[in-house]
Amino acid sequence: MAPCSLIKIAIAQTASGADKLQNIARATALVREAADTGAAIVALPETFDFRGDSARLGEIAEPLPGTAIGALMVVARERGIWVLAGSVHERHPDGGRPYNTSVLITPTGDIAATYRKIHLFDITIGGKSVAESAHYTRGNEIVCATAAGVKVGLSICYDMRFPELYRRFADVATDLIFIPSSFTTPTGAAHWEVLIRARAIENQCFVAAPGQAGIGAGGIPTYGNSMVVDPWGRVLARAGDEGEQVISATLDFDEMAAIRERLPALHNRKLPVVR
Repeated sequence: MAPCSLIKIAIAQTASGADKLQNIARATALVREAADTGAAIVALPETFDFRGDSARLGEIAEPLPGTAIGALMVVARERGIWVLAGSVHERHPDGGRPYNTSVLITPTGDIAATYRKIHLFDITIGGKSVAESAHYTRGNEIVCATAAGVKVGLSICYDMRFPELYRRFADVATDLIFIPSSFTTPTGAAHWEVLIRARAIENQCFVAAPGQAGIGAGGIPTYGNSMVVDPWGRVLARAGDEGEQVISATLDFDEMAAIRERLPALHNRKLPVVR
């Protein structure tokens, strides 16, 4: 539990494209804007560093910290804030396909945790295909850390469709889960809000889901609608469908504890025997 029961967080919704340096400049500017709201934690979306031709991923990927994370480490230190760098393209140490990696940065500008996306998005929508497994190496470790005095869980986009991952976060009493995303518009309109709210309700924790807007992988438009949801499933803040935007919300961890006490679903959980 946080030393202070109230923590303000902010989300910087981006509309990243194929110009990596421009994307980094816009992301750092938005993080500074978000810090000006008084947020202790600022979160960015998935692949905020680059969204372009998949053939360029090997060229774009860098070892950590790299250009994008390095720039955010400077901002975190300057502003004294935690930064969740939604995800960047991390170069594989053995020369394989890059990782899609989320990075948590401390207020002193250090890397506190890294998470490599486990569930890779392979799907065909409206005649267009996205095959992340052809371009990325999947991760295999669940990652939790402490930020601003609360336990946080790191995940990325397509992960949200696999509730068993989030149940692992609940097993270790995670208070806040991040789901940075570049969620497609067709699936977003149908599933984005309901999945985020479900992950918050079933695990009785806060969820912060920074989203990309604009054209994403495979030329498919992305949904935007970044949001923060509380453990009761209430949407505390929500961005629009399009464009860059900063939203913020104050998380009340005393209220989270009260919800868990009033409705002790995690305590009452039972695992049936499979025959």
